[in-house]
Amino acid sequence: MNSIRKAVFPAAGMGTRFLPATKAQPKEMLPLVDKPIIQYGVEEAVESGLDQIIIVTGRGKRAIEDHFDISFELESILAKKGDEDTLSEVRRISDLGTIYYIRQKEPLGLGHAVLVTRDLVGDEPFAVLLSDDLIYADVPCLRQMIEVYERYQCSVVAVERIPRERISGYGVIDARPIEDRIYRIDDLVEKPTPEKAPSDLAVVGRYILTPEIFDALAKVKPGKGGEIQLTDALRWLLKHQVIYAYEFEGTRYDAGTTLGFLKASVEYALRREDIGQEFGDYLRNLAPSTHQSPDTPGD
Repeated sequence: MNSIRKAVFPAAGMGTRFLPATKAQPKEMLPLVDKPIIQYGVEEAVESGLDQIIIVTGRGKRAIEDHFDISFELESILAKKGDEDTLSEVRRISDLGTIYYIRQKEPLGLGHAVLVTRDLVGDEPFAVLLSDDLIYADVPCLRQMIEVYERYQCSVVAVERIPRERISGYGVIDARPIEDRIYRIDDLVEKPTPEKAPSDLAVVGRYILTPEIFDALAKVKPGKGGEIQLTDALRWLLKHQVIYAYEFEGTRYDAGTTLGFLKASVEYALRREDIGQEFGDYLRNLAPSTHQSPDTPGD
């Protein structure tokens, strides 16, 4: 059995960057090709060997619970139609793992969302995945990180090299390389200016955390808007434990932005065996017409 069994998915955000699409549905349920964003993250956790999924929800997030639940009516209809392929996929979703739900009653930040899972996680290391960060990799990103954790028995955060002009949107590490793709963190800086960033290695949406993070989250002072920041808790933890950063192998898509979501949708569709070739042909044929002026008829 893996040393890491539990994965936490903070999913209580309002999704304001995707309004009006998220006015009546959770952003985590926006379809990327033909699966909701959060399902990709849950599948990554399960493929990495984690069998307990904890999803932190809020008001208006019932669709997430329904998606991972058994749907007797739908399964009955598919069975009567003889649509065995779709029926198998629907059943696979509800069998992905043991899923627990807990509410974050107030939007008090990522750190608070992790803190509310304390009783469910208990006194053991666990993973945190932000479903907005889609990571395509031959070996799941979380599986790569678990291998690092098993070697060092310390918290591990995923990092990616970000162009300096965009670094101010991320938490950035000040760290020393100790192995290929592995760094020992000396400090973390939240959203620094390009001139003050200690490196170009930014923390992205995958964490493996020791249970002491809960003490840190309980002790740090809330920041702007009363939010508890996970970065602040990691800095507190850094005074007591070693934390490593891992530069994962794979491609990350920031599906929390409209452009990132579109890029992910296109590239995931192109990788599909059933539609990739035809979709690629469509895009190649479409490309010349996109350079015409709006008043110029297409071919």
